Amino acid sequence: MEYLPNIVFAIALIVGIGFFARNVKKLSRNIKLGKDVDVSDNKPQRWKNMAKIALGQTKMVVRPIAGLMHIIVYVGFIIINIEVLEIILDGLLGTHRLFSQLGSLYNFLIGSFEILALLVIVAVIVFWIRRNIIRIQRFIKPEMKGWPKTDGNMILYIELVLMTLFLTMNAADFQLQQLGADHYVEAGTFPVSQFIVPLLDSLSESSLILVERSAWWLHILGILAFLNYLYYSKHLHILLAFPNTYYGKLKPQGQFNNLESVTNEVKLMMDPDADPFAAPAEDDTAEPEKFGASDVMDLNWVQLLNAYTCTECGRCTSECPANQTGKKLSPRKIMMDTRDRLEEVGKNMDANKGEFVPDGKQLLDDYISREELWACTTCNACVQACPVSIDPLSIIVEMRRYLVMEQSAAPTELNNMMSNIENNGAPWPYNQMDRLNWVNE
Repeated sequence: MEYLPNIVFAIALIVGIGFFARNVKKLSRNIKLGKDVDVSDNKPQRWKNMAKIALGQTKMVVRPIAGLMHIIVYVGFIIINIEVLEIILDGLLGTHRLFSQLGSLYNFLIGSFEILALLVIVAVIVFWIRRNIIRIQRFIKPEMKGWPKTDGNMILYIELVLMTLFLTMNAADFQLQQLGADHYVEAGTFPVSQFIVPLLDSLSESSLILVERSAWWLHILGILAFLNYLYYSKHLHILLAFPNTYYGKLKPQGQFNNLESVTNEVKLMMDPDADPFAAPAEDDTAEPEKFGASDVMDLNWVQLLNAYTCTECGRCTSECPANQTGKKLSPRKIMMDTRDRLEEVGKNMDANKGEFVPDGKQLLDDYISREELWACTTCNACVQACPVSIDPLSIIVEMRRYLVMEQSAAPTELNNMMSNIENNGAPWPYNQMDRLNWVNE
């Protein structure tokens, strides 16, 4: 029986990490459904972007209040995990405060953890007020109803509970240290939890041990549960922000990519030495490559990574001029819809032994409407606003390409413009010979 808690803890740890690894494998598979794209260029700049944007949070502080609160939660999440490492080792080895031998450094660390935990609680309360009482406009858009709203609040509740359990555990531990209880070595400073101690004064030593052990177990099990909740939540960006900023777009924001097949065709037309009657060697059985994208499998894997990284913060939508003027387009919804469709495809594959069985649905029309796509002005405001280098515009452009090049389904105004360019060499409906007639008017 002496080792029963250690065995139970090891089983819980293995189950929690195993389930998380399973979800990571599924996540990787879904992202790899996208087309391959070469993002191996300019590695020094990519590392710099990741350090500045993901680690340094430089784009978060553009909006100071939300940025400061987010940095507090982010730093608290990272640093307090050092304490989690100690808890895991204690749980496996049957020790208590294993790192206490670090002496004054350990005291400093525990004190810092407690101050950060308090700041995280304050930040979480501020975030909750902004979402549910002040009701900031970008948090109450149509796409944020239902699960997205519940998810955003759920994360805040989880963080609040975890920090409260951490401080309660320390308060009970501190009281037991003062009582000289067996197994509870005097270690650590408790600048915050010492104010919780008076609430525990009336408890006996056995009751204090029950409180401390309960808080300890609930805290670590809560962290394992939170780890596995990430896959189903917008907070997956905690993990994916780093690769997403590394693989983010390096080209100037106004520069679009060219289709290789179209580029090759133009080069052939412009080459005076090319044989116009020469046919390229092609496999007659190969399916012609689709122009643009109508479903998630037509997008590249970086775009699918973008979809999973979306924080649903709404900064892109709040900066979008189309959305500001009442249009249906919301860049955030584009990313959420892409992720939802990708998840649907993944579940389809899970149910069919890893093979996708056509389900009669696609990203275009079933998730994202044509009205949304054509409302975009391609101004790049959404790309500039995103704090983790997500590019909603690239998905919009690919889906527009499909509509124009595969379905000839561009709006009338655009079709007229393209016809004029083809016939007159300009967007206007005037013959080239008549362009200078205005001079004589």
